[in-house]
Amino acid sequence: MENEIKKPITKGANDGESLSVVGDTYRILVGARDTQGAFSTIDMLIPPGGGPGPHAHPDIEESFYVIEGEIEFKSEAGPYTAKKGDFVNIPKGGLIHSFKNKTEEVAHMLCIVVPSGLDAFFEEIGKPVENGAFLPHPEMNPDYAQKLKETAEKYGQQLYPPDQLD
Repeated sequence: MENEIKKPITKGANDGESLSVVGDTYRILVGARDTQGAFSTIDMLIPPGGGPGPHAHPDIEESFYVIEGEIEFKSEAGPYTAKKGDFVNIPKGGLIHSFKNKTEEVAHMLCIVVPSGLDAFFEEIGKPVENGAFLPHPEMNPDYAQKLKETAEKYGQQLYPPDQLD
């Protein structure tokens, strides 16, 4: 059997699937299919007021690097405002956390997820969008909230009320 030489995965500045996920735009740079489930890397654009509500995923570790802007992270351990060049790691274990852009400028982050899995969640709930474009935040009516909750649970996430970390 010959040794297979693996090729690097490369993406240009606008390559990769861009998805509108609850009003944010996430571009999947590398996902489960590319890494045999080892990790995912997601380029995140968070508009003013954007960001996910409180949630937890016990079997997934997330790391965020702020490329541009400012994001307020909240967790059971307290708040942290991450600015350009800052790094935040949410360890495995089910820490309830959220993040929000409380500024008037779009924030830009790189997110690494180990193991992969959130990329599949985003692909299921997201809507394709042009890279850099934003769709309005979906109306959080009872039907949409239930679908979001069920889909999150399918991918090992738990969702919490918006005021969970206040």
